[in-house]
Amino acid sequence: MSAPAEIIEGKQQDILLLCDHASNAVPADIDLQIAAELLDLHIAVDIGAGPLTRSLAARLDAPAILATVSRLVVDLHREPDHVGLIPHRSDGHLIPGNDTVDRAARIARFHAPYHRLLARRVRSQRPRLILSIHSFTPCLEHGGTDRPWQVGILYNRDARAARPAIDFFRSQGLVTGDNEPYSGRLLNATLNRHAEANGIPSVAIEIRNDLVRDAAGVEQWSRTLVGLANSLRNSLAQNGATAT
Repeated sequence: MSAPAEIIEGKQQDILLLCDHASNAVPADIDLQIAAELLDLHIAVDIGAGPLTRSLAARLDAPAILATVSRLVVDLHREPDHVGLIPHRSDGHLIPGNDTVDRAARIARFHAPYHRLLARRVRSQRPRLILSIHSFTPCLEHGGTDRPWQVGILYNRDARAARPAIDFFRSQGLVTGDNEPYSGRLLNATLNRHAEANGIPSVAIEIRNDLVRDAAGVEQWSRTLVGLANSLRNSLAQNGATAT
């Protein structure tokens, strides 16, 4: 059985990076019954998010945890009882192989081990800030409208990191979504469970995937996110925001 996550170690223990949708991998014994090219689309993986997380971890010398299975197998960024945990359709594409899946078995094989790993890491590391890296498509294929944001900050109740993060990106001249293109009050499962529940400031950073599709885009955004991380370190320190 493959590991539930790729773990990158780093010396700077005040920050932990997460990437729930880093991989488009489907285990050999799972047949989703879809065309292979669909695995290269945003429905299977957050395009650019994995490379960006690795680059940022290297620049910050910070630990990172990256999921190793496609969101079409199981969406690790959903609660176990969420209707979209094991998708039967994604952005108009049918996923026939998921129609008769043993839900409990798939949770036990992928979802539960991943979140146990995250929980253990948070307990042992006690980061002062958790950054979750995602990407979003400029427009959904079915029923979508153009998404003008270059980057979005998603958060739930705890806005200690979110407000200064939004201010930081806007100060860089970036078109920044405040809980856009999705609301973190509705879709924030990983950070709700591992950050907010533990009193740790956090944000999910959604970057439009056409901006991180290639190495140059990843390099540019990696530099930008280093600036964000350092800015958040300063603002949280000034406001006395630490893990509890």
